[in-house]
Amino acid sequence: MNPKVATIVDQISQLTLLETADLVSNLKSRLNIPDMPMGNFGAAISPAAPAAPAAAEEEEAAPAAQAKTLFALTLKSFDAAAKPKVIKEIKSMLGLSLVDSKKFVESAPKQMKEGVPKEESEKIIETMKGLGAVVTMD
Repeated sequence: MNPKVATIVDQISQLTLLETADLVSNLKSRLNIPDMPMGNFGAAISPAAPAAPAAAEEEEAAPAAQAKTLFALTLKSFDAAAKPKVIKEIKSMLGLSLVDSKKFVESAPKQMKEGVPKEESEKIIETMKGLGAVVTMD
């Protein structure tokens, strides 16, 4: 590690919580970093996270004139013959166990991911379509 960075890390680690909050505030101000909402981290890991409906309501409340850039992906259905492939793809995509992936796929329609950029959403939809699954972008 760079000695200069190591010194800064050591100094920061000795700050109190209030001093750390003040440091963050000053850095945001000096570097022109906007405040970002800090929610829905678990939504990508656990599609059934309780915070997910709140995010959807916030998105609906946003002005309609603003172009939507993040989307929620929902597994609507799948071809019965393609079920093993779909389960395998869900397992790798969402980081679930094999058993949880099987339960997830069998409970379709179910939201797969939330807050996904348009390009990534389209790639996922094409991949799943190629496997025999129907995924929608909301």
